[in-house]
Amino acid sequence: MIAQKNKINRIEALDALRGIAILGMVFSGTIPFDGSLPGWMYHAQEPPPTYHFNPNLAGISWVDLVFPCFIFALGCAIPLALSRRLEKKQSLFKILGEISKRSFLLFSFAIITQHFRPLVINPDPGKYTWLLALLGYVLLFLMYVQLPKYFPKKLQYLINILGWSGGIFLLSRLKYLEDHKYPAFSLYRSDIILLVLANLVFFTSLIWLFTRKNPEIRLLILLPLSALIISFNNGGWNTQFLKHFPLPWLFNFDYLKYLFIALPATVVGDWLSQNNSQSKAKWKRSNLIILIASLLSLILSVLYGLYTRQFGLMSILILLLILPCFLLLKDPGNSIEIVLNRLYGWAIYCLIVGLSFEPLQGGIKKDSATFSYYFVTMALAIFLLMIFLIAINLLNLGSYLSILISNGKNPMLAYVSFGNLLWPILSLNHWEEPIAQWIHGNALAGLFKGIIYTLIVALWTSLWTRWQFFWKT
Repeated sequence: MIAQKNKINRIEALDALRGIAILGMVFSGTIPFDGSLPGWMYHAQEPPPTYHFNPNLAGISWVDLVFPCFIFALGCAIPLALSRRLEKKQSLFKILGEISKRSFLLFSFAIITQHFRPLVINPDPGKYTWLLALLGYVLLFLMYVQLPKYFPKKLQYLINILGWSGGIFLLSRLKYLEDHKYPAFSLYRSDIILLVLANLVFFTSLIWLFTRKNPEIRLLILLPLSALIISFNNGGWNTQFLKHFPLPWLFNFDYLKYLFIALPATVVGDWLSQNNSQSKAKWKRSNLIILIASLLSLILSVLYGLYTRQFGLMSILILLLILPCFLLLKDPGNSIEIVLNRLYGWAIYCLIVGLSFEPLQGGIKKDSATFSYYFVTMALAIFLLMIFLIAINLLNLGSYLSILISNGKNPMLAYVSFGNLLWPILSLNHWEEPIAQWIHGNALAGLFKGIIYTLIVALWTSLWTRWQFFWKT
């Protein structure tokens, strides 16, 4: 049996989940789009060889799991962060201010980052465009960096002010000649992923704060939300009202559909913050390794079945895997094992609900997201979180996952480091075109390129994380 301290290292487990999600985003954007790789390497609704969006295609791939995993980690982290503030006896007014501040930073990051993307500046980028993209990266660093604590506060403020001053000046001068609708800076030009996350941070934090003692109310909110979503997408009486909500560049009602992942995730965050058990760990190391393998098999079985539409085979595989996991998770000892036991039951419930919804809305899809998509991806995200909790907290394998953990602590740095740093450097040195010619039509070479690019971004981000430089968004 494994002896383990009672305290849950929940931050590292969530960071690992966030890290694998953010690096999954980087990897999915750096693999080739030349038809050489199989369809499951891309969004299920954007298959090769054309990669055109087809809303009639049902199914999900591993790429469609990346964003929900990030949202799930976001939702889990909110109770942990806000609970610490409440324990410090911070006033409600101050906590609301911190929620607003974090939401503003993400909102601004979504808008500014999009304006600095090379292909947004010029769809046919040249040397000038690549240099602007690099300058944008430097300014983003100065704007959002949080220095290590041993630096004086005045230096922190000075660097941030310099970054914001330079960023505002550059944004006021940049022209987007190929964009006839918005040829200059526009609040409507933003990164949709970051904009959704900003909305989720704001609304999920507020909902958790005012329902923290009544999680059942938090979940009941999903019932009227589902009614609003259904009527909104079917021309209900509220459609026109919600479509003309103030500040459309900032808020879109459609973004709130991801509360179906974020709000249940806050319940998981509540569980992770609890630490009531004083017992010793009971589960054997060999059983934990089998449990990790079983959870991975569950994830792969669901993805394979939904992508290939082989529901019979998927159902058999799931049934064969569910019971052994229950047996491996019974009789928990310490707080980590208790949480894992609860997480598994919650995940299986979400999986059953998600698969029951699957035939609805033309089958499971990421765009437009279906009810099946919310619950199935949440179940798979919980399985991944369980794997990281077991590996880090029970098997003491955190050092082997350090690259995921460090990227999860600095996700926004990793998010922009390919498009605004590595890619411009490759292009300015005339390396990108020969690499593209070398990998064209070669699946293994294209896969290798994606791995190498992602690894460079991961190592770069890990370096800054180790030095305690974080982008505060």
